[in-house]
Amino acid sequence: MKKIFIWVGHPRETSLSHGMADHFEAGARAGGADIRRMHLRDMDFDPDLEEGYHSRKELEPCLVDWRENILWADHLCWAYPVWWGSMPAKMKGVIDRAFLPGFAMDYPEGKVMWEKRLKGRSADLLLTSDAPPWFDQIVNGRPAKLQAKNTILKFSGISPTKTLQVGTVKTASDAKIEKWLKAAETRGRKAAR
Repeated sequence: MKKIFIWVGHPRETSLSHGMADHFEAGARAGGADIRRMHLRDMDFDPDLEEGYHSRKELEPCLVDWRENILWADHLCWAYPVWWGSMPAKMKGVIDRAFLPGFAMDYPEGKVMWEKRLKGRSADLLLTSDAPPWFDQIVNGRPAKLQAKNTILKFSGISPTKTLQVGTVKTASDAKIEKWLKAAETRGRKAAR
């Protein structure tokens, strides 16, 4: 049975990101997956890594739980909005505080390359934006996708990562939104295999 950890990275209580995660989860459950889920909104922690990697703060309980869910999972699904070409600041705070050397990666002494500690996992990114994906690709190079896929997930060994980016959200018809939700459900069903 596939173990999937879904993390909703929208700081609001409800959003299209939540809807995309709901449908992904429904598809994954229909495919027989075991699911764990967390919401950024419910996470209470200090997002600032004040000393960088030089000294560590003790992880708050929600960050400990988040890490345990990452380690438990075969597959991750992160659903979040694209704000200013990136993920929401609080979401990035989770990454800053929890994806640290010793957990996500290590820098072995005397070696040039880092050790990827989270190998054996794959991921789906469900991104919502007010820019159409084609525009974000041509004009910006899809920085939110690349940040999560390459500099966070792949850097720590999580690969492959598939991305479903939808938009323009603010002007989308109900029919368009329903199409996006069905696409997220299909992704969930495929991830459960």
